[in-house]
Amino acid sequence: MPSYNPPLRDMQFLMHEVFKVTDDYQQMPAHAEVDADTINAVLEEAGKFAANVAFPLNISGDAEGCVLNKETHEVTTPKGFKQAYQKYVEGGWPALSCDPAYGGQGLPFAVNSALYEMLNSANQAWTMYPGLSHGAYEALHAHGTEEQKQLYLPKLTSGEWTGTMCLTEPHCGTDLGLLRTKAEPQADGTYKITGNKIFISAGEHDFTPNIVHLVLARLPDAPPGSKGISLFVVPKFLVNPDGSLGERNPIFCGALEHKMGIHGNATAQINIDGAIGTLVGQPNKGLQAMFVMMNAARLGVGNQSLGLTEVAYQNALAYAKDRLQMRSLSGAKAKDKPADPIIVHPDVRRMLLTAKAYAEGGRALVTYCAFLIDKEFNHPDEKVRKDSAELVALLTPIVKAFITDNGWTATTMSQQVYGGHGFITEWGMEQFVRDARINMIYEGTNGVQALDLLGRKVLGNQGASLKKFGKLVAQLVEEEGVNEKMAEFINPIAYLGEQMTKFTTEIGFKGMQNPDEVGAASVDYLRVAGHLVFGYFFARMAQVALREIAKGSTDPFYQAKLQTARFYFAKLFPETATLMRTARAGSRVLMDTDAALA
Repeated sequence: MPSYNPPLRDMQFLMHEVFKVTDDYQQMPAHAEVDADTINAVLEEAGKFAANVAFPLNISGDAEGCVLNKETHEVTTPKGFKQAYQKYVEGGWPALSCDPAYGGQGLPFAVNSALYEMLNSANQAWTMYPGLSHGAYEALHAHGTEEQKQLYLPKLTSGEWTGTMCLTEPHCGTDLGLLRTKAEPQADGTYKITGNKIFISAGEHDFTPNIVHLVLARLPDAPPGSKGISLFVVPKFLVNPDGSLGERNPIFCGALEHKMGIHGNATAQINIDGAIGTLVGQPNKGLQAMFVMMNAARLGVGNQSLGLTEVAYQNALAYAKDRLQMRSLSGAKAKDKPADPIIVHPDVRRMLLTAKAYAEGGRALVTYCAFLIDKEFNHPDEKVRKDSAELVALLTPIVKAFITDNGWTATTMSQQVYGGHGFITEWGMEQFVRDARINMIYEGTNGVQALDLLGRKVLGNQGASLKKFGKLVAQLVEEEGVNEKMAEFINPIAYLGEQMTKFTTEIGFKGMQNPDEVGAASVDYLRVAGHLVFGYFFARMAQVALREIAKGSTDPFYQAKLQTARFYFAKLFPETATLMRTARAGSRVLMDTDAALA
């Protein structure tokens, strides 16, 4: 059976030693009273919930899955899931970072993000139920009418109700401009929604008496394409003005998808037959409102793979220390045993360190983005808010795609450490691999994220956002450039930072001549950018570790951090050279291939 230990020390290291979040929180009225002790106490309790309540249900939930009653359209979740959610609500966890005006605790988003990493390590399928609710809360908080906020936000904040996002239809996935769901205006100001949605995570369940669906649909006079999409809130049960539940709304689960992973989550086909909904935001401006939820979801999906990377690494490490197989090439290490534990073998260490580096780099990036979101919405300085928002927009596709690609690599390598046992269900590793695979696909495939990064976030503003991040890299290089002990961490990012400008400009010019050049280079480009970001954070983490060691600290945590950073720069970061070469190969080798693909 697998196990899980929340990585509290690394979370605290990032928040308090690398990013020093409380220094900034003191400048924000909303978080001025949040100190390190408060953050640590919350994370410790969150870790206990994840490890003791959610994690024990992971394997059983995967084996049992969800069951749909086709007559009542009700879904029964795996044994223990509903009870775990009740404990989650009782603990106040849904309200952690929500607005106090609606019953929230008002804690920083960075704390909430750490909670979700631990929950994703413990049980991704279960965590998706409250996770989708948080996105629905964010969309309504940003774009809902005052009436909608008063009606729905307190219930979503408390966890009494949950929420979903209903975007995808059978004939369209990422291209939402093709959706056909209709919204007919009614005399009382409501709308009758009709259509079919698929792949709706947590679309139906037995956790709560009501589910608040956010649905994309078209008004009768809507222009074609993405400019004609509106957003509606369509509850499972209609809500009376006093907040009590009214009639059952005709928005039903018609079927559950049979998937290779996340079996414990109800991925629903939703049939909408004249269900009553109310407009969120402006007519035909639904995508802008939904993007609040979609961007939150993209950051959340990166966090899902981060969680799986961490738990897979932990279990592979424990197995490698215990499993005896052959002798070390440099001589027996466990002379009192018939063979050495497999952790003595270089290639096993390569796989373990790859997973560890991707977990620690991913955690730094996710924590940083969550911290930026706190500054974007709460910092008193308008320039800080604007700069933070711009950096979050730039980094979001990297969080979603780079961390999930790395998560797939990390979980499959961790599975490889187990050998044949990695394919046996009772060890738990094959489930982590299956669950990790979906994260590269939903909320916009990683190829779409790459197009978003290069085409919209970088070339779309002539590299202005990229230059903002480049300044952070340059600042660190200037700060530590003459420190010989930092050279192995600083020189690689300094060189790549310089190359990145030329690399981006070159692709931009080629793209002006032929837009397919951007599409051909985008996936490689995103991984290069991802390594620049990870490299920057590993350099910052190494900087702190070296300073603490210089002060006389004997905490092995700092030596471990340096060793992981050295591995990352020696074995993973050099991938950037190959990626830039393949990106420069151009579109012809892909597009002039009609004969090959006939």
